[in-house]
Formats: sequence, structure tokens, C-alpha cells
Amino acid sequence: MSAGGHNGAGVDVFVIGGGINGCGIARDAAGRGLSVVLAEMHDLASATSSASTKLFHGGLRYLEYFEVRLVREALIERETLLRAMPHISWPMRFVLPYHRDMRFEGETPTSRLLSLVMPWMRGRRPAWLIRLGLFLYDNLGGRKLLPGTTTVDLRRDPAGAVLQPKFEKAFEYSDCWVQDSRLVVLNARDAQARGARILTRAKVVSAERRADGWVVHIRHADGRDEQVAAKVVVNAGGPWVEDVLKTTLRQNSPAGVRLVRGSHIVTRRLYDHDKCYFFQGEDGRIIFAIPYEGDFTLIGTTDKDHDGDPGNPRCTEEEADYLCAFASRYFRRPVTRDDVVWTYSGVRPLYNDGAKSATAATRDYVLSLDDRAAPLLSVFGGKITTYRRLAEHALEKILPFFPGTPGHWTAGVPLPGGDFPVDGVARLTAELRARYHFLTEPWAERLVRAYGTEVSAILGRAQSLADLGQDFGGTLTEAEVRWLMKHEFAQSAEDVIWRRSKLGLRLGAEQVAALEQWMADADAKVAQAV
Repeated sequence: MSAGGHNGAGVDVFVIGGGINGCGIARDAAGRGLSVVLAEMHDLASATSSASTKLFHGGLRYLEYFEVRLVREALIERETLLRAMPHISWPMRFVLPYHRDMRFEGETPTSRLLSLVMPWMRGRRPAWLIRLGLFLYDNLGGRKLLPGTTTVDLRRDPAGAVLQPKFEKAFEYSDCWVQDSRLVVLNARDAQARGARILTRAKVVSAERRADGWVVHIRHADGRDEQVAAKVVVNAGGPWVEDVLKTTLRQNSPAGVRLVRGSHIVTRRLYDHDKCYFFQGEDGRIIFAIPYEGDFTLIGTTDKDHDGDPGNPRCTEEEADYLCAFASRYFRRPVTRDDVVWTYSGVRPLYNDGAKSATAATRDYVLSLDDRAAPLLSVFGGKITTYRRLAEHALEKILPFFPGTPGHWTAGVPLPGGDFPVDGVARLTAELRARYHFLTEPWAERLVRAYGTEVSAILGRAQSLADLGQDFGGTLTEAEVRWLMKHEFAQSAEDVIWRRSKLGLRLGAEQVAALEQWMADADAKVAQAV
């Protein structure tokens, strides 16, 4: 073990930030035998990484900006990740209705090229161009698991039944869903299992750069202070990456981030089938409408430059109205604010490439290495689909400081609970119900979709609902909460119902209060035992 190892003299890598990039890097580094500490000032995935549109996708519209490398990498990763986490990710079909008024948003490289060749198009997205983009989307990434694009007659297909009659034709293509905050937690768990130390509610307040490494100062939520020596620091602060760099680490960098707010609304279920919609607006923007948590529909996202606190973004009234109006231009029955049951918003730390609009800003990532003294690697930008490749590239940057360290290993290695076939959810659910007769099918499927092959470890030898302890509602029981507190770093009701799950959509205020009290009492019992 290089540079301090586990002998108390320090660690190899200190990661700041418990979002998907930080946890992905920690997992990759720990799996190569490096000693790792990760510090997150709040809960894991408490910011951007729990507020995405929850898709593993190549980014179809990025092709209009000629970001072919990014799209190709994301498409390849899509299937790599499906195999590694078939419980928390799965394929979905997206229906893209076509109409003549589809336009580019502002000026893109593609629209500029078309205006030169076909000036009569006047900024429109023609059907042949969309079909060409989908052909590239089908073939850039060596697709094997997912079906390709088809053309749909909306006058006959069930997907057209809920749309306005003027939409007669659509293209249907494949992309994938992912439970974003669970992805973060499972990466953190795997990193911990491989030797990493994961600290939540632990803020890095300062760090001293020395010739032989860093001394990082941490303040825990209970007021304890701690110092950790590390050879390399990785700044994966997400929306705070610049603040960490300049204020906490007191370093300069030519790279910067552009904070872009993406807001979403969740409505009562708007349709009964399991397909998603990809809607294009007359303003050139796009949104998705996606089946969500069984009884709901997720609609988003917006793209707005964000000037406020990145830790407390809100879906504004204007954004919610915009999303309702956008969806209403497609659905037969208008989507109103009365349909909305929840909203959420996240701030994406995009690499600042000087683009004119938030939508046009690159979704690619930049890894900035400062090795003038003790090495410092800062992560700018990125998207959830490419987090594993970002982690590999980050390790490539710092491995020269750790000679003899093994190479890539994460591709195809399942995350906790994901050690079963891509098409194995139905079988696993059936086996679970056969063993635990008191589980309803929706309950069993929820558990499999969250924990995969680890569900039996949570339920143990239970023969009835009563054996699982206190029932908090919404199929959440004491047995599951104990697991989340012991194994998945959960410390509050919010951690449980909004990041480890989305059961906050189903629990009332009294049920949440009861859960919070139970968790506080459980923590107190543990503290007394210690």
C-alpha cells in the first residue's frame, strides 16, 4: 500500500463530496487497493445526484451540438451499467411524437449547417433529421441489449390514445431508467466494503497543502474535529466545486462551473401504459413524461441558469407552470397545477464552456489536475450516465502518484444486490413472494427494485408483517429502516423517504414524524450501548 496506506500515517486519496462522482471515484480507487476517505457535508446524494431526471441515456439532443464522443461514451455505458445494477436500472421505450413545428432552441451547430444548405427550413427540426439522429443513437454505442428505433402510428398505437389527435406519427427508441440516489449509496457501500472510509455529515472546513501531501480538517455534525493526512485530494464537490477549490482549499484554477437548475414536477398518473414520452416544444426545448413510482408521472426538466444557493434549489411557480403548459400541448387532457403532487429541483454543475444558453452548455466533464505540489484533482461537469467512466479517467490522472496500482476493474462488476441477470427482476420477485407470503406484488417488486438479491437479508426469517417490527406505512417497516441505518448511512427520515426511497410520496406527516422519532430513539439506544 502506497503513501501511508492504513497504518495511521495517512491515506492515499481523500475525496470531497458524496455525490455520484465522488462515490464512484472512491469505489474505483478502493477497489484498486488504494486507501480512501470520503467526506460529505450532508447525506449522500443530498444535492444534484438525487435530483436528476433519473435516466441512463446517451443524450439524443447532444448530437445537435456535435458532442459525438460524449454521446458514444454514454451509450456504451448505458448497457455496461444495466448489467451491473439490474435492480435499480431498467430499459424503457421512449415515444417521440413528430409535428411540423418542431424547432431548434436558438442556434446550434446543426441549425447553422441546415440554414446554409436549406434556408427555407427556418430553424425547424425536419423528420428526416430526427430519424438520422436516432439511427446514430442506435448504432454509435454498439447496442446489444436494447431494441432499436421503430416508427409508430399514433392513430392505432396505445401510446397515441392520450395524445392530441393532431399527433399521428412518432418515433420510438430505447433508453434506461435509474434510481439515481440509490446508485450513489450503492457505490458508497461498495467502496466501504473494499476498505474506504465513508463519512457523512462531515464538512471539510480547510486543508493545508504541503510538499508531501495534504492535511484535511473535518468537522463532524456532533462538533468533533478530525484531521486526515492524504497524498492526493479529489475535489468532487459538485455545485460547490469552485467554492471548495477557492475557499476551502485556497487554490486557483482556470476551469469553472456553470450552475444550471433543472426542475421537475410529479403528477398523478397521466396514462396507464409503461412507455415514456419525449416532447419537443415550439421553443426548441425538450421535456420527458415518464411513469414514476407506480402511481405517478414525472415531467421535466427545465434548464435555467441558477444564481442562488445550490444547496436549496426550488422549482419555481414559473417553472411548474411552464412544464404543465408544455405537457398540455401534447396530452389530450391538459395538465394543471391541481395534478401536481410534488416538485423537485437540482443544480447541475456543468463545465463552463461559455455557451450562450444553459441548454447549450456542454454535459461533458473536465478533470483538472494541479500537481505543482501535493496533487489536487478537481471534477467539473459530468452526467450520471458516464459517472463510472469519469471515475476511471480520474484514476488515470492520479495513478502516476501510486506506481504499481492495478488498472480498470469496475466494468461489469455488480453493485450490491445486482448479482442477477438483466431480465431477472420478475423471477426474483416471484421467488420473494413464494418465500414471504405476506408480501403483495407491488411491495415485493419495490423491495427487489431497491435491494435486489439483498432483500432476504432485510426480511430474514419473517413469517408475517408483524415480524418486521413497526409499520410506518407505505410498505416501510422497522426491518427495512434498521437495514438502511446500519448498512446505507441513513440518519434521518428524509434520508429514508426521499433518497433511499421515494416513499415520501405515500407517507403522511404523522407517519413521517413517527419514523423520525423511531430513528432518533434507535440512535439513542446505540449511543447508550457504546
